[in-house]
Amino acid sequence: MKLKKVLAVVLVAVMSVSSLAACSSPKNNDKETTEQEVSDAAEVEGEKSEAAGTTQAAQATASEEGKKLTIATWDYDTSPQFRVAVETFEEAHPGVTVEVIDTASAEYNNKLTVMLASGDSDPDIILVKDMATQLDMQEKGQLLDIDDYVKANIDISIYNGAAEQLKIDDKFYTLPYRSDFYILYYNKDVFDAAGEAYPSNDMTWDEYEQLAKKMSNGEGSERIYGSHNHIWMGLVSNWAVQDGENTLLSEDYSFLKPYYEQALRMQEEKTIQDYATLKTGNLHYSSVFQQGQVAMMPMGTWFISTLMQVKDAGEIDFNWGIAAIPHPEEVEAGNTVGAVTPIGIHAKTDEPELALDFIRIATSIETAEKLAENGIFTAVQSDDMLNKVAQLEGFPADNLDGLKIKGMVFDRPLAENMESVRKVIEEEHDLIMIGEEDIDTGITNMNERAKEVIENGQ
Repeated sequence: MKLKKVLAVVLVAVMSVSSLAACSSPKNNDKETTEQEVSDAAEVEGEKSEAAGTTQAAQATASEEGKKLTIATWDYDTSPQFRVAVETFEEAHPGVTVEVIDTASAEYNNKLTVMLASGDSDPDIILVKDMATQLDMQEKGQLLDIDDYVKANIDISIYNGAAEQLKIDDKFYTLPYRSDFYILYYNKDVFDAAGEAYPSNDMTWDEYEQLAKKMSNGEGSERIYGSHNHIWMGLVSNWAVQDGENTLLSEDYSFLKPYYEQALRMQEEKTIQDYATLKTGNLHYSSVFQQGQVAMMPMGTWFISTLMQVKDAGEIDFNWGIAAIPHPEEVEAGNTVGAVTPIGIHAKTDEPELALDFIRIATSIETAEKLAENGIFTAVQSDDMLNKVAQLEGFPADNLDGLKIKGMVFDRPLAENMESVRKVIEEEHDLIMIGEEDIDTGITNMNERAKEVIENGQ
């Protein structure tokens, strides 16, 4: 308001000077003098405004002196994934002391549970390691309702639909921080040797199967498989939920059937390796791809940094590339499946304003671009961010478009009983893939067992 009053006074003064000049003389040089006076006045006021802004910033910093913000994370010292957000916040709030409560990844959830149960105000900021724990914290009243703040201050469209999927009771308690999603990796040398074009960024799952069949050749240890399905349930079920309509919390899992039929068909035709062999041999997807045994492989974006590292270390000698994950016929290309690391605020924080600004900064485009420089993906996608990833040493040339997504659905919804239901589906998935039960029997069992889990609230 003060600034508006100052500008109003200046404007009146300028108008008075102009009127006086016009009345006193019609000469052009008088007009030029008047314009110069106006320019000088504007420059003076600009300097005053700049000085006022500097003073306000200094006052804000002074008012924050002595304040502390505590942040709960895991593996902080060994990864830049959280350090970047902390450092960006510290730049904006130099007067605030940031204390990181670091825990080993395997122990994080247990330690966080103990901290929140203590009744203390710390930690102020909570990084959520497993999305299912977000529900538990919200039910216990341990997460601050940030719905009004998000709606007033955050453009959630930058998260490609991920933010909306984190809502509980139609309210925001967290926002997505980092993210990984599924893309298609391929061995460029294998495609070059076969004289086939590389996979496109707009390929249906049926087209993917046909391409994988075409790329399969050889026998025994020399065989090249057209693609590779790791033993995770998600390497079948993810494509069934890619439409955003079906989820793994369903009354009827028959929507999974076409994808199990495809997986078993590709296995029988030796387009992909046998599930039972992979499971009993405990074969990791990374070694299978790095040994050059497969032409393509659906996998998460986290594998990019691994491939860049092993290529740089000389552990692989072939060229690799990425493309958008294939999609169902009725789903637009560029839609994928993934998961996020949510970030929220402890309901008992004693620094709610600072905590809210930490959330804003941590989930911003600015921080996303800084994370991209370290090869870390977030739920935010911008051209600048993607360009930073593409400029990393070892990133496959001309493959940036494979990372441009239009939307992402979670591999499993943020909902009560999801973890218990997931275990049931995984057990039936295993039996279907090793041939112990047919698809229809497996789906019937999924329906019955999932219903029982939900009804009993297990």
